[in-house]
Amino acid sequence: MSHKSVSRRNFLKIGCLATAAASMAVCGVGAAIPIDESEVDLPSTFFGGKNMSNRILVVYASGLGSTAEIAVEIGKTLETQGIPVDVRPVRENPQIADYQAVLLGSAVRHGNWLPEAVEFVKTNQHALNDVPVALFTVHITNLGNDPASTQARHSFVDQVRSLLHAVDEVYFAGKFDRRGAALMLPDLLARLIPTMDFRNFKTVRSWTENLYPLLAKQVD
Repeated sequence: MSHKSVSRRNFLKIGCLATAAASMAVCGVGAAIPIDESEVDLPSTFFGGKNMSNRILVVYASGLGSTAEIAVEIGKTLETQGIPVDVRPVRENPQIADYQAVLLGSAVRHGNWLPEAVEFVKTNQHALNDVPVALFTVHITNLGNDPASTQARHSFVDQVRSLLHAVDEVYFAGKFDRRGAALMLPDLLARLIPTMDFRNFKTVRSWTENLYPLLAKQVD
C-alpha cells in the first residue's frame, strides 16, 4: 500500500501502531500472535429461489475476506426486498447475461482495485455496459470526509471507471488486521498489530436499500 494512497490521519494511525509494535518487540513486551494463514473464504451464496428470473449479481474481489462479508450483507439486504440474488467472487467469472443488474465491488491494494477485479471488468466490459451496474469499494485508508481523502478514494476506481457506465459508486470502510499488516510490515511486527474493524454494516444495508429502486428504474 503506497503512502500516496493513505490519508495523513490513517497513515499516522497505522504508523503509530507499527512503531508501538516495534517498541514492544524490542522490549520483549507482548506476545506475537501467529498470523492466520488458512485459505480466505470467498463464498458463492444464493438468495431467493434459484429458478427465479430477474436475478441480480453481486460480484466481488476480496483479498482477505472483509469485502466478501460486505458482499454477502448486500445480498442479504436485497433478499429482504424480495429480490433473488447471487453473490459470487470474480474468480468464478459469472456470466453477466444471466442477470438483470450487477453490483461489482473490490478491496483496495496499493491504491487501486484488486487486479482480478480490474481484469474481470476488462473481460466483461461489453456485457457490463448492457445492464445497470453499481460499484462498491472497500478500503482502510482515506476514510475522512476532507477533500483530500475524498479525492483519494475517488482515484481507487480510476482503472475501471472509464470502462463502465455505473449508476452509482460507494466507498465502505473495511478492516485492518494482522493479515493486512503482513502486506506492509515485517512478519514479527505484523503479528503484534491488533484488528481494527471500521466496517459499518448499517451503512451497507442503507446504501443497498436505496440503490435497488435506481437499478430497477434502469431495467424498466
